[in-house]
Amino acid sequence: MKLMIQPVILCGGAGTRLWPESRGTRAKQFLMLHGQRSLFRQTVERTPAGPDFLPPIVLCGDGHVAMVREQMSDREESLLVEPMPRNTAAAIALAVARADADTLLLVMPSDHVIADVPAFHAAIAKGARLAQQDWLVTFGITPDSPETGFGYIAAGAALGEDGFAVDRFVEKPPLADAEAMLAAGGYSWNAGIFLFRAARMRDAMLTHCRPIFEAADRSIAAGMHDGDALYADAIEFAKAPSDSIDYAVMEKDDRVAVVPVAMGWSDLGCWHTIHALADKDDADNAVIGDAFLHESRGNLVRAGDKRVSILGMDNIAVIVDGDDILVIPLERSQEVRAAAKARE
Repeated sequence: MKLMIQPVILCGGAGTRLWPESRGTRAKQFLMLHGQRSLFRQTVERTPAGPDFLPPIVLCGDGHVAMVREQMSDREESLLVEPMPRNTAAAIALAVARADADTLLLVMPSDHVIADVPAFHAAIAKGARLAQQDWLVTFGITPDSPETGFGYIAAGAALGEDGFAVDRFVEKPPLADAEAMLAAGGYSWNAGIFLFRAARMRDAMLTHCRPIFEAADRSIAAGMHDGDALYADAIEFAKAPSDSIDYAVMEKDDRVAVVPVAMGWSDLGCWHTIHALADKDDADNAVIGDAFLHESRGNLVRAGDKRVSILGMDNIAVIVDGDDILVIPLERSQEVRAAAKARE
């Protein structure tokens, strides 16, 4: 019997690294930052309901329900609504608590880019075979540069043709360590995409982070239905400790597998990355909106409803959103949160 895979799309968070466009209910995943559809909608379309995938479960906060419904207006989905943020372990626990024991859950962030979807599907097929053997599967991105902004996964023993047992997880490394891992081989970037049998993750959570799972389980049992949405109970969910799925389960369990895949992946984590992936002119400028650039190279301009002029400037971002204007060197894009915090 062919097993159907249940996509679970993590749609929480505001993505303040892309302020001022991304904030509040207009979170990063709902914006058109790359391509003609929002990142969320692109995530949905990577796993189309049909012979291979069930309609998705979307995990989001109350403030994003309307946006999810608007962007899913022509697609079937079910919503699991978190009453407050409790990090990825508790969010995933909600989906696990509600799933049938043998369902294969494919957990995906909603704000990533994957250029090579067939490669992703091939990796999912490998991961599904491992998940049916009770491996907790994570998908590792084949690295092409010594990035210091990602965690890494070290591959251990080969598991046939499908993947590798995980030897260890590595925190975001200093540059020298990242260069050494790239040179050594056998390391992948940790993309936060997972595949597992629901009962296997339930058992792992009860072993490694019982308070998180039990709080999620109770909040599902006491939840309130509203059409296609299940609102988890706030009183019970608030009892869940806040922890990432990596810390709570994946780094502790002794049966975790990695499926390495090169699939044109990016987490679009900052304006520098947006510029790198955007269409650019002969001067390496990526421009959206009404902008005039003179003797300027390597810039990102998203002009919003303003007219922007840049003269003699290189490698900067100018992002306009209403009355908020961000001007920042692209190489310092990771510092945007300081402005987002100051303008809250």
